[in-house]
Amino acid sequence: MKIFRSILLVLFWLGIITHQVIADQAPHQGAFVEGYFHRLSYLPGEVAELHLSSSAQAVSIVVERIGAKNDVVYQQASISSTVQKIPDRASSDGCKWAVGHKFPIGEQWKSGYYQATLTTLGDEQKKPSTSKLFFVVRSATPGQQTKILLQLSANTYNAYTNWGGHSLYSYHDRDGVQGHRVSFDRPLSSQFFNWEVHFVKWAELNGYRLDYAVNSDLEFHPEILDHYNLVLSIGHDEYWSTPMRDNLEAYIAKGGNVAFFSGNTCCWQVRSEDKGRALTCWKQGYVFDPMFRTTDHKLLSTAWGHHLVQRPENELTGVGFLWGGYHKSHGQFMDGSGAYTVHRPEHWVFAQTNLKRDNQFGSKDTIVGYECDGCEMSWKDGLPFPTHKDGTPEGFTILGTCPARWAPGDSYWYDRFPKDRIGAAVMGLYTKGGTVFTAGSTDWAHGLRGNDPSVTQITKNILDRLSMSRGQAAEE
Repeated sequence: MKIFRSILLVLFWLGIITHQVIADQAPHQGAFVEGYFHRLSYLPGEVAELHLSSSAQAVSIVVERIGAKNDVVYQQASISSTVQKIPDRASSDGCKWAVGHKFPIGEQWKSGYYQATLTTLGDEQKKPSTSKLFFVVRSATPGQQTKILLQLSANTYNAYTNWGGHSLYSYHDRDGVQGHRVSFDRPLSSQFFNWEVHFVKWAELNGYRLDYAVNSDLEFHPEILDHYNLVLSIGHDEYWSTPMRDNLEAYIAKGGNVAFFSGNTCCWQVRSEDKGRALTCWKQGYVFDPMFRTTDHKLLSTAWGHHLVQRPENELTGVGFLWGGYHKSHGQFMDGSGAYTVHRPEHWVFAQTNLKRDNQFGSKDTIVGYECDGCEMSWKDGLPFPTHKDGTPEGFTILGTCPARWAPGDSYWYDRFPKDRIGAAVMGLYTKGGTVFTAGSTDWAHGLRGNDPSVTQITKNILDRLSMSRGQAAEE
């Protein structure tokens, strides 16, 4: 098995070398427009800089805030544009395109997710081409309009974007190999509309106001945390840097509350580079990470749960992917219920749901799906209890579970993981300064999209209780 893993890693490394020396990018076919902003998030009053490349001599731009209803905040009928070269290593080192347009972030623009739609102008005989970009507006007065901060999973968006050649995955790579560095200075594919948008629309329709940030704001603007009682993670929040995690854990220790309505959360450690405009993560190829050749592996860019890093994500979220896996995805439990089984219905999280012990909820919208996090458990009198051997904090209460499992082959690169273990998606919480809730599944927000009565009531219970003040106890 060790020889097999060594061969895989050598092939992985050779693939990267082959990948990085290919210089030519595939030419565009027909009209096109692409771009990216020079920052992921802005404050009102700052100037957004758009790096733009297009086959048309001019493009239009419409910027709107996405929410329960979309509000157009800026538009320009015609912006001069030109084709800009896609350099070799664009996906890892960025496009380095010139700025094609600037506009101010309005002083009255609400904090939120903003989408810019670019459309080619000119030849009426050709079908216009469009492109959608995003940025976030943070609050100029954090914590004054709301005590809830939603930090978007922008690191994960970048990790899965293969524009320019590669992503941190091989399945859609130009050469079928896996990259280890990705730049934000290129057109990005957003995952906002897969998960976070459903939470946002539900929250706004139900009277909850949210302030916004992106992952890297926890690293580069951690002072904003001081103004909020509750921080949210929604959907697929997979890639975290050490400063991000350090700052959020310090926030929790001081009484701040966190709700992870997400799964596969904080699975891979990344290192921010280029002042936050790039991410490095060697993942399964961690032996090629320069940090591997040092005596300190704390910043090794592989799984947080790896024994060399010794900082399982369970210590933050209460759960982790090593004890979870897939449900109704990757061939695992494809006939599963997609629902949580209730274990402790008397807990305040289940207040006003009318759920009873061993009831299931969420199957209609498959709230347990795709990627799931769990913990090592033992059972007593029909109830699950964490063993705490995997880093899950003392006092963690398991509220719901659903079977999950790693896909075949996932365990080959990790030499301390059994191939045949069945884990679980685990919903639960603990208090250690502040209270930390976890949904244990990427797809919780799909229950909000479908107006599942139990999912919506549980979400309200958590938002109402944990946003009121810091240091809320998990117990009754």
